Amino acid sequence: MPDEFFKLLTELQRTLDEGFAHLPPNPAPSLDKPAAKILQKVATRLQDNYPYAHPLYAGQMLKPPHPIARAAYALAMSINPNNHALDGGRASSAMEIEAVAALAKMFSLPRHLGHLSSGGTFANLEALWVAGQLGHTDDGTPMAIAASDQAHYTHSRISGVLGLPFISIPSDQHGRMDLKVLEALLQTGIIATVVVTLGTTAIGSVDPLDKIVALQKKYKFRIHVDAAYGGYFTLAQNLSPETRAAFDAIPHADSIVIDPHKHGLQPYGCGCILFRDPAVGRLYKHDSPYTYFSSKDLHLGEISLECSRAGASAVALWATQQLLPYTPRGAFAKGLESGRTAALKLHQRLSKSPHFLVPTFPPQLDILFWAVRAPTPEASSALAQQIFDEAAKRDLHLALARLPVRFFPQNSWQNSPKTDPQSTVTCLRSVLMKPEHLLWLDHLSQRLDAAAVATLGSIPR
Repeated sequence: MPDEFFKLLTELQRTLDEGFAHLPPNPAPSLDKPAAKILQKVATRLQDNYPYAHPLYAGQMLKPPHPIARAAYALAMSINPNNHALDGGRASSAMEIEAVAALAKMFSLPRHLGHLSSGGTFANLEALWVAGQLGHTDDGTPMAIAASDQAHYTHSRISGVLGLPFISIPSDQHGRMDLKVLEALLQTGIIATVVVTLGTTAIGSVDPLDKIVALQKKYKFRIHVDAAYGGYFTLAQNLSPETRAAFDAIPHADSIVIDPHKHGLQPYGCGCILFRDPAVGRLYKHDSPYTYFSSKDLHLGEISLECSRAGASAVALWATQQLLPYTPRGAFAKGLESGRTAALKLHQRLSKSPHFLVPTFPPQLDILFWAVRAPTPEASSALAQQIFDEAAKRDLHLALARLPVRFFPQNSWQNSPKTDPQSTVTCLRSVLMKPEHLLWLDHLSQRLDAAAVATLGSIPR
C-alpha cells in the first residue's frame, strides 16, 4: 500500500500544480541531505508509539485514518488553506460546508448551522457558549449546565471557563444519566442546558435522549448532545432497542457535537458542531441577515469562536464522504456494526472466563470493560494493572479505567460483600472501533487469556 499511496499522491500533486502553472516560477525549498537525515531521525523516534493502526491495539479511541483521508489531507497541505476566512481557503471552505451538511443529513436535521473544529473539546465549548448566551434568568444570572457523572470531564471544565454553574447528575446502574435525579433538579428551574452523552468515553454508555426529550416538553431547557465518540452509530443497524431510541431522538437536540477523527476515519483534529436552529448565528455578533446562516455563501469564520483552522481537515473529510457515504447498510455503517459485534462477542467470552468479572450490562456501542476476579476491589485493581502489563508484552494493548463497583453484580468481591457502591475498582477496558477487530477477536482473546494465566497462576486467589 505505501508504494501505491505515494505514487498516486505524486500524480495528484502534479494535477494540482497544473492549476497554478501559469504563474512565474517560484523555486520552493527542497529536502536536501541534512533535511533527509533529520527526517530519518523523525521516523526512528516515531517508532516509540503503540501500534495504533493495528487490531492488536485495542486500548484507547485511536482509529487509523482512511487512506483517502490521508491522501486528501496531504494534497491540501501543499496549499495549506485556512478555513477561517473565504480568501484563505475558497475551495476547502466550500468543501467544509458540504461535508458538514452531510453530517447534518446523517442526523436528519431539517436545518442546521455548523462547522468543523479542531476537535470535540472546542466544539463542546462552542455549544456551551451558545447555551450560556441563551440560558440565564431575567436579571442576567447564568443558569446551570447539567451532565452525567460519566460525561466527559471537559463539560465541567468548559463550564468553569465560561463562568457557568455546573451540576453533575449521578448515573444509574448502567452508566446512564439518572432521570429521577435529573427531573428533581429540573423542577427547581436552575438548569438551562442538559448535556446528553451518546457514547461516554469510559464505558460507551448512551444516555436516554428520547426520555430527556420528553422531559423537555415539561420543563424549559436546552438539550446539547455530546456524540463526539458515538455519533456515527446512528447509522448502525445492530443497536439495542433502547439505544436505537436514543439515537432516533437526535433531531430534537438543540446542538450536537461529533468527532470525525474518531469513527469518521479522519486524521486529528477534526470535530464538528451542529446547531438545529441557524438563528443562533446572531450570537456571534455580526450584521448578517438571518438568511445568511443558511446560505451557500456562508463565511465560516463569522460563525465560529475558533479562528485559524486547517482547511485540509475539510478536504479530507469531504473526500472520505464521497468514497464512503453515510448510508445505513453501506460500507461505512457496516464497519461500525462490526465493532459493536466484536464488543458483544468479547463480552460474552469474558462472562464465561474464570479470571474475569463482567458488568451487569452488555456494551451499548463498541467499548467494553471488565474486572479481575479477586477477594477485594483493591486486589482486583492491582491484578488489572499486572494483566495490562502482561498483555502489552504479548503485543495486546488495552486500557485501564477506574469505575464504580456498582456496575458489577452484588457480592462480586467475596471478602467485601458490603462494598460501598460509591467505591471504585480499576478495570481493563477495550475499544474495538476498528472493523478488523471482529476478525482478530480470537487473537485478542488468546493473548488476554495468556496474560491472565501468567499473572494469576503465580498469585494466591
